[in-house]
Amino acid sequence: MTTALLIIDVQHALCTGPEAVSNGEAIIANINRLSQKAHAAGAPVIFVQHEDQGALAQGSPGWQLARGLRQQASDLNVRKRGSDAFHQTPLEALLREHGVTRLVVCGMQTEFCVESTVRRALALGFPVTLAADGHTTAPNGVLSVADVVAHHHATLSNLGAYGVRATITPVADIVF
Repeated sequence: MTTALLIIDVQHALCTGPEAVSNGEAIIANINRLSQKAHAAGAPVIFVQHEDQGALAQGSPGWQLARGLRQQASDLNVRKRGSDAFHQTPLEALLREHGVTRLVVCGMQTEFCVESTVRRALALGFPVTLAADGHTTAPNGVLSVADVVAHHHATLSNLGAYGVRATITPVADIVF
C-alpha cells in the first residue's frame, strides 16, 4: 500500500491577518513533522493550493505557501478553485500515477477544503487518515474552532458507506 501526504491550503492569506486560522503556527509545525515522516518513508507529498480572484489570486503573496511550511523540490503541487481538491484538478490522476492507495490529509479550513477533500477521497476508494492535530480553521462566529474540528472528527470517522474509512489519528502516531 502506497500512502501519500496531502497538505491542503496552508497558504499565507489563510494564516495571517484578522481572519487567520486558529493555532496556525502549531498546525504548521505538526504538518512539517508529517512531511518529514513522509519524506523519510519515500511517500509522495502533495501541496494543494486554493486560488480565487481575491486574497488567493494565483501568484499573489497570499497565495504563496505559509511562512514556516517546509517544502522539498521533489514535492508535488496541485492548484484548485473549489473546496474539493479533486474537483476539476489532476489530483486523482496524479495519485493513481504514483500508485497511491491511501491518503494522510492535513491542512487549513477544516469545514471546507479538508472536509470536502476527505469525503471525495473516500468516494474514490482512498482510505484516509486525517491528522487529528494537523488541521484547523478560522473562527466563524457560530461555533468555536475546537467545536468545528471535533464535529468533523466525529462525522468523518463515522462515514461507512464508501467501503473505505477515515480514521482520525494524532500526528505522533501516523506512520507512512
